[in-house]
Amino acid sequence: MKKELAMQAAEQGDDDAIRAILTQLCDVTQMGFAAVARVTEDRWIACQVLDKIDFGLEPGAELDMQMTICKEIRQTENYVVIDHVDADIAWQKHPVPIFYGFKSYVSFPVILADGSFYGTLCAIDPAPRLVSEPATIAAIEGFARDVGVLLSARILTIRMTGTAKDARRPQAG
Repeated sequence: MKKELAMQAAEQGDDDAIRAILTQLCDVTQMGFAAVARVTEDRWIACQVLDKIDFGLEPGAELDMQMTICKEIRQTENYVVIDHVDADIAWQKHPVPIFYGFKSYVSFPVILADGSFYGTLCAIDPAPRLVSEPATIAAIEGFARDVGVLLSARILTIRMTGTAKDARRPQAG
């Protein structure tokens, strides 16, 4: 079951449109790592990643849920934005940024079409980045919504056809 969920998450995230969103997220935030993660009560699984900083995660890889900020996002469905960990009283002593060594961070909930929480769209960088501007937050919220729409469609198609290969086929219309 554990391995199956990781394989499903990687299959669901295997989408050119999701990869394009991760590229846009890195462009907007100037961060070097972005990911869509499947976040359950006890698991954080990478669905898709863009890694320009050699963070070392690939689709299907897992992080210790207790060493993520995404667990808090799952509980609240609120986003987290950090421009500079060292300058932010709330985060400068938090174990997660210390452990991974990032200085800037964004993570937004990904909600599926049925209203259920799927996971997060997140980005990190070892350097401080100005990501708390309203226009940046609005852009990332839009990316997270788009990921939710794409994942909802992929999950539905995979359930109906039994394969992600069919989920990438354009629909006749």
